[in-house]
Amino acid sequence: MATGKINVTADNIFPIIKKFLYSDHEIFLRELVSNAVDASSKLKTMSSLGEVKGSVDALRVEVKLDKEAKTLTISDNGIGMTSDEVEKYINQLAFSGAEEFLSKYEDKADGAGIIGHFGLGFYSAFMVAERVEIFTKSHQDSPAMRWECDGSPEFTLEETEKKERGTDIVLHIAEDSLEFLEDTRITELLNKYCKFLPVEIKYGTKELTTKEGEGDDAKEVKTTVDNIINNPKPAWTKSPTDLEDEDYKAFHRELYPMNFEEPLFHIHLNVDYPFNLTGVLYFPKLKQNMDMNKNRIQLYCNQVYVTDSVEGIVPEFLTMLQGVLDSPDIPLNVSRSYLQSDANVKKISSHITKKVADKLNDMFKSDRKAFEQKWEDMKVIVEYGMLSEKKFFDKAEKFALYQNVDGDFATWSEYVEKIKVNQVDKDGKTVILYTNDKEAQHSYIAEAKEKLYDVLVLDGPIISHLIQKLEAEKENVSFVRVDADSIDKLIKTGDDIPSVLSEADEKSLKETIESVVAKEQYTVQFESLSPSSSPFVITRSEFMRRMKEMSASGGGGMFGMENMPEMYNLVVNGNHPLVSKVLAEKDAENQKAMLKAATDLAKLSQGLLKGEELTSFIKNRYNDLV
Repeated sequence: MATGKINVTADNIFPIIKKFLYSDHEIFLRELVSNAVDASSKLKTMSSLGEVKGSVDALRVEVKLDKEAKTLTISDNGIGMTSDEVEKYINQLAFSGAEEFLSKYEDKADGAGIIGHFGLGFYSAFMVAERVEIFTKSHQDSPAMRWECDGSPEFTLEETEKKERGTDIVLHIAEDSLEFLEDTRITELLNKYCKFLPVEIKYGTKELTTKEGEGDDAKEVKTTVDNIINNPKPAWTKSPTDLEDEDYKAFHRELYPMNFEEPLFHIHLNVDYPFNLTGVLYFPKLKQNMDMNKNRIQLYCNQVYVTDSVEGIVPEFLTMLQGVLDSPDIPLNVSRSYLQSDANVKKISSHITKKVADKLNDMFKSDRKAFEQKWEDMKVIVEYGMLSEKKFFDKAEKFALYQNVDGDFATWSEYVEKIKVNQVDKDGKTVILYTNDKEAQHSYIAEAKEKLYDVLVLDGPIISHLIQKLEAEKENVSFVRVDADSIDKLIKTGDDIPSVLSEADEKSLKETIESVVAKEQYTVQFESLSPSSSPFVITRSEFMRRMKEMSASGGGGMFGMENMPEMYNLVVNGNHPLVSKVLAEKDAENQKAMLKAATDLAKLSQGLLKGEELTSFIKNRYNDLV
């Protein structure tokens, strides 16, 4: 029996790396600049341990573009490499110098902010370059080396002249990648991937204009300075105690320069156990806009941009937030392009949910008035969280607010306590009356308020789903939209009111009403209500309306509801004087005309009088005035 090791050589793996390792070729710049930053971080670590002589204060990475020579160069003045290290880290695929460094200094430097782990980033250069050169000089007393490869398994390695410590990677850009010789393209990529790397990154120069002198004698003076494209110390890397509110706002403007609206508030994350997580999250002003754009929060790993698709690590309802998360403990695929799911991701997601809930609760307790003023702008996120996350639902009971038509706010327990005596149905359940459109349902709200009932404003885009959730979680309550039925039928607070109509009266009246409204769409119902209640009211089944709304708002065509015709109840209050007057009218045509006018008014109050019917109604009313 023979045993041995499978030999993976550059002949068979190199083409795969070049073609398939990275989904986006543009990532090459992130990888090479990150390697250069690592070289600087390693040097800093070794210097702090007394293993490097000389100053390490002016560490910098520089990106240089030479369109004429068709080269892109990434230079650093970091640790550099000896001939043996080039052999070890460049000529052996997937031998990560970062990984070895972390292992060596594990107990001394706490990771040192080293970015790379896989040892494959350098080879991303060959996705855009037909030839790559390395010029490197180690911090040690050894000769400078030049390495060159054209993307085949063959390479050359020789001594060269280089005075300064560090490494230059020179990419000779291939014909099919000439876009990476455009200044605007490189600027775009550096801003995207390298904006917050922890070492200064220079890309070209820029001109600054200042004024010298005072008043009319002042002169503009132009000076050329290095163009530093990154912020090495962004807000999330600092302690919250070192930052003021204006610092957080300035960082938000840095993240979203085209967003001119300030966020409502921020949450600074700073966790070191059981995982490392830092970041700053911002609550934007959403109002009723259920903006499900998931590309708001940016994910970083040791200050290297990874992705803005953070589903999984951020709970679904919080993907509408803005900001930054940074964690070396987030499992990434080998190309650092996206998340891989594991237990840490779930822990981080749960922690973020808890931090957001705690922050909201603290805000509510410390300044309720200010919290109420922000509620309209953030309630969509809170309601979505209550609907989608059970733990968040339980925590939100302390701070989630419900506002009535008069603008008064209450928590759930406060509101139920307020109405539980006055608003009870025949089964003993507390009836929560609500409106999702104060203007359209004004007449129903007015009638409810006349009877001293309270009406909530529940007008969010997912409110039908949230109501279902609340009814399932809470005992002995039911939600009914204020126009779902007549108020006296919904809430039974005393003895039933006897009807003044006989069965013959109801039958005769129903036949006449069905001659003036479409009986396929309107079901005529007679109720014994207070004489002060409306004579004719159009209502809809609460259940059927909810099902249609839920279907329309993402229920996936629930039970085929979206295709069902609109059906309504036409409730006739037999005790109203107008109904008695209609019955007393002996002229059939006059009776019909009176019912037509009355039912048109009922339709008008619900926005159901349209087209020809509306035109005719208005014309007839004008004629009545002549």
